[in-house]
Amino acid sequence: MNTIDPQQRVLSGMRPTGRLHLGHYHGVLENWVKLQHEYQCFFFVADWHALTTHYDTPEVIEANVWEMVIDWLAAGVDPQSSTMFVQSYVPEHAELHMLLSMITPLGWLERVPSYKDQQEQLKEKDLATYGFLGYPLLQSADILIYKAGGVPVGADQVSHVEITREVARRFNHIYGREPGFEENSQAAVKKMGKKAGKLYNQLRKAYQEQGDQEALEKAQALLKDQQNISVGDKERLFGYLEGSGRIILAEPQALLTPASKMPGLDGRKMSKSYSNVIDIRDKTEVIETKVLKMQTDPSRGRRTDPGDPEKCPVWQMHEIYSDSSTQEWVQEGCRSAGIGCVDCKRPIVEAVQKELAPIRERAKNYESEPDLVKNIIIEGSEVARDAAKLTMQEVRQAMGLAYR
Repeated sequence: MNTIDPQQRVLSGMRPTGRLHLGHYHGVLENWVKLQHEYQCFFFVADWHALTTHYDTPEVIEANVWEMVIDWLAAGVDPQSSTMFVQSYVPEHAELHMLLSMITPLGWLERVPSYKDQQEQLKEKDLATYGFLGYPLLQSADILIYKAGGVPVGADQVSHVEITREVARRFNHIYGREPGFEENSQAAVKKMGKKAGKLYNQLRKAYQEQGDQEALEKAQALLKDQQNISVGDKERLFGYLEGSGRIILAEPQALLTPASKMPGLDGRKMSKSYSNVIDIRDKTEVIETKVLKMQTDPSRGRRTDPGDPEKCPVWQMHEIYSDSSTQEWVQEGCRSAGIGCVDCKRPIVEAVQKELAPIRERAKNYESEPDLVKNIIIEGSEVARDAAKLTMQEVRQAMGLAYR
């Protein structure tokens, strides 16, 4: 049995797109660096997911994997504080995906918002494939196989966590009803001891009869503290508490992360597809050139023309990088034509240089030691696979496939 506490485990992944930019850094990596010191974190390279939309250009995936991992490490994701791995190094992901596909209604996949959205955005590609339709279920398998209680996502990805919860709930409903579940649960309550068992039953009754959420939380905390019952009995009692069967796959919660406000060099969202990015490994002179060429308020055709910072992408950068006094200087100087656009951009150049200099330096060290990077991933993948195997033992047992 798997003895981990789902509420202390977090999982997140990224498709291998090669080198990362400031949008990735502020939107994802900064958060990962923070989470790795608060939770048991699993961060993975979603190379199988890359194939769902780029199955016809697989030759770019391998190089993209290592470039992206170097950026993770350079940004501060620490293999000593988190588990970093490649999805395809852990074949149990594919096995769980296949088994979950046996019980997942087709309509659940077709209603995922990003299914039709991406078909519209990628009209030039043939996405009428089983892999593309099923990728939300593969995401569910990625999460459920580690019994992750938290998944950091933006608001547009919450639907993927919700379908994962539904899949886990359906799985537990179908396979958590072991023979003699009621009797086994009542026997497990007795093993808790007279005092703890009585309190459990009171809290269970309060939750099931009155919907008392506080009683549910107290009962869950009580179970977590129990030392004299087996892990199997503990999981059984979690399910008995909520009126379901034994909980085999934990339902995750979305850990909402703020949307990245990093503007691209043209004012649109920073994205490689728009060719408007600053890579986190860009050299000093490249960063300066890119920022100084940023679009500005079109009403400032001449140096003496006043402008409006709200219409200028550079102002969006100041909102991220500049302190209040610099922001006041920009607002006043732009509106009065007291400063030129190049003057306005200089503090951004300096701020981005200051932020990226240590990241670029760490990246150089990893670039010079490709074997070190690969070993980090190999070791992390071994840790991830050990965790995945534990879950798959329970899944196979529940589904009657433990006779191998």
